[in-house]
Amino acid sequence: MRRLIWAVFWVSLVLLAASFGGAVHPGGDSLAVFRHWWAVSLGISSLLLLRGHWRIAALCGFATVLGAAPMAIGYLDANRDGAGAYALYQKNLRYDGGDRAGIIDDILTIAPDFVTLEEVSRPNRVIFDTLAKQFTSSLYCDFTGVGGVAVLSKWPAVAGARTCAGQRGAAVMQVRTPAGPVWVVAVHLHWPYPHGQPRQVARLVGELAALEGPIVLGGDFNMVPWSATLRKFERATGSQRAGRVYRTFVHKGSPLRLPIDHVLVPGGRGVLALRPLLGSDHFGLLARFDL
Repeated sequence: MRRLIWAVFWVSLVLLAASFGGAVHPGGDSLAVFRHWWAVSLGISSLLLLRGHWRIAALCGFATVLGAAPMAIGYLDANRDGAGAYALYQKNLRYDGGDRAGIIDDILTIAPDFVTLEEVSRPNRVIFDTLAKQFTSSLYCDFTGVGGVAVLSKWPAVAGARTCAGQRGAAVMQVRTPAGPVWVVAVHLHWPYPHGQPRQVARLVGELAALEGPIVLGGDFNMVPWSATLRKFERATGSQRAGRVYRTFVHKGSPLRLPIDHVLVPGGRGVLALRPLLGSDHFGLLARFDL
């Protein structure tokens, strides 16, 4: 048993440390998705080793606290700066469909300024087509077999400022708001390393960094907030995550829930709230913020 505890201790320590290495290798971000587990495992094994090895156990217990602190703060962080003048509704629709009428009604009832959608599959196209009749401007872009990405806005689009980032999972549209022109972006990233996310991110952040003016993004990033991947998007767009951390993805048939859907806005200030699943495996997000 003692040997097993030591094995868990060292494996957890290595994995926890490696989960901070996403800027060096994309595998670090893949490990960061499960940083909770590595921190808990290291903390428990450190406590069990406290007797007889208290210096090592205490040091690693301290490392556990440092590793878990950013996550805990994100979950506990209060929403900031009131309701805000603008609203963005973010939703992964789930490719094989859900409560389509419920999703449409929820969005139209809230009447946000912007909507970002992922997995707009053929069955889900009715959602986009219905909403497009109610919003002033819209853009749909093909992506993968699970469906495309889309943006909608109640504000008019700037002429010539709509683009699909090839097959890269982003719909980009500039609109005219009372606060001035704003780029609205819907993002859907591939699964993390060893899948195609790192290559996709490298291309996308380069294109987004070239946009002039404020940018708001909503999307299924398939990546957690404390990752190097999210920091790359924040740097490229001059934006930050809005609101506290919510576990938005629900893996049906297991207790797994992950915070992989995000809204990024200038300054990162705003109020973030969950919207119902409505047949999807992703909760919706409603962000209210100022520009």
